[in-house]
Amino acid sequence: MTHKQVLESLSGLLLGMFVSILAGTVVSTSLPLIVSDLDGDQSAYTWVVTGTLLATTVSTPLWGKFADLFNRKLLIQLALGIFVLGSALAGFSQDTSTLIIFRVLQGLGAGGLAALSQIIMADIISPRDRGKYAGLFGAVMAVGTVGGPLLGGVVTDAFGWRWNFFIALPVAIAAIILLQRTLHLPRHPKRKVHIDYLGAVLIAGGVSLLMVWVTLAGNQFGWASLASVLMVAGAAVLLIAAVLVEFKSPEPIIPLSMFKNRTFTLAVVASISVGVSMFGTSVFLAQYMQLARGATPTESGLLTIPMMAGLLISSTYFGRVISRTGKWKAVMISGAALTVVGSVLLGTLAYDTNLVLVGIYMALLGAGLGMLMQNLVLVVQNSIEVKNLGVATSAVTFFRSLGGTVGVSVLGSVLGTIVASEIKEGITALAPADQAAAAVALGSGSIPKISELPDTIAVLVESAYGVGVGSVFLYSVPLAVITLLAVIFLPNASLGRQNAVQLKNAAAGTTAAASVGAAAPAAGAPVSVAPAAPAPGEGDDSAQTRDEEISDSELRILADVATGAVGLVDPLSPVQTADSDPGRP
Repeated sequence: MTHKQVLESLSGLLLGMFVSILAGTVVSTSLPLIVSDLDGDQSAYTWVVTGTLLATTVSTPLWGKFADLFNRKLLIQLALGIFVLGSALAGFSQDTSTLIIFRVLQGLGAGGLAALSQIIMADIISPRDRGKYAGLFGAVMAVGTVGGPLLGGVVTDAFGWRWNFFIALPVAIAAIILLQRTLHLPRHPKRKVHIDYLGAVLIAGGVSLLMVWVTLAGNQFGWASLASVLMVAGAAVLLIAAVLVEFKSPEPIIPLSMFKNRTFTLAVVASISVGVSMFGTSVFLAQYMQLARGATPTESGLLTIPMMAGLLISSTYFGRVISRTGKWKAVMISGAALTVVGSVLLGTLAYDTNLVLVGIYMALLGAGLGMLMQNLVLVVQNSIEVKNLGVATSAVTFFRSLGGTVGVSVLGSVLGTIVASEIKEGITALAPADQAAAAVALGSGSIPKISELPDTIAVLVESAYGVGVGSVFLYSVPLAVITLLAVIFLPNASLGRQNAVQLKNAAAGTTAAASVGAAAPAAGAPVSVAPAAPAPGEGDDSAQTRDEEISDSELRILADVATGAVGLVDPLSPVQTADSDPGRP
């Protein structure tokens, strides 16, 4: 494909990614206010975040498997629609319970967008050339992650937090239309498909039970209590059963044979740790800025710019370096080392730490994550068989989300415990009159509004959250070290120069040649072998611009999945097949 064709194909994809990021980050700075307004506590705050991450985590491998079986263009439009529906409904929430439910629906769509965007990008761009476009993806990520909190803060201060959930709707509709017009993928071969529903249910059940345990333990029951033992045992039984089912399934959700690939296994390990740093940082820095520094949602968004700037600059610059030189390992090792350093430095946070130093610490951590996140997916896509591209890509995203979900849950529990302990200790040192005032102001257990507290109590709460957030980052340091070790031992393979479509065409040509050779009447007899289909950008371009055809059986299965999982009335009515797509030449 020419550069212009790549940009046209990426336009709708980039806008869809932007909507996904924006709808998630636009509420990040206002979450403390949202949970407080809905009379939620620290557990509710954690669940609002964890619910989305849990749904994203559980659904990601399913979306990846569907990508290997069905029309990828239809799938990403469906994922975007689910995401938008969840976002819109979340804006009407009247309590934290309904907010969590709609955030779960939002997470189902986010899982598809996270996995499918990476998979489709591999269809369009080769591993070696992907760095050339890292700036575009970095810009989308930066604008969404930096602009989202800023926009969310302004909207919250001006119109109220509910509008944060509605603001992305027009952009999402535009993304769906643009995807229909500009994203053109090769035909998907028609074949009988089998979806491992049992494996999907067992994986979802096991992971969900694990998430419920790490979220509730330490708050509603002890870590070593009978409830903990039963939950851990139940999760273990479900996940072991899932492994047994996956071994026997003809179309496993996560093919266990991929773990024989050293690059894949080490990338999964690193992705788990990166997920903790990535998700944990966005959640707990917002709390630090608002609850330890007394910042407004708008100010909180502004104060987190250094981290996003570090991520954007490092991902853009080093993406081009990798494309130009083909060398990626030194970049990733450096990124992992910066992640360790940034986590250690953020572990020194207190309520009165100089904000310039806080900005430097955030920039270092952001730069490290920018050098790691996309490149972990890149090295896996470069090393895996093209037939497993979808499940391998989604697996890396799955384990990154799993790490983030578990990390936010566990670290949120740790934060709540530390803050409660610090506040309790601080109250005992107050005068009797202030102790009575503190009991009234903090007795509900809800996240307090710093601006409404008396000065003496406000300082106490700010100090507690400063100590708590700093401790959370220190707890994440060992995971950052694990990331560094995993990256060091990654095989230093060269990056390929063919995209997934070209690799599939090459494989088809090889298979055809082998078949013809086997049918030759005699050894040494001349054999005519039809050439493989031209690669994208070579010869006839029409093959590249044809949309995937969707068989009736595929549509029925997708309809069952969509209506059964998310309650869509008729998800197929607006969908056009390859024969009726107006964007098809």
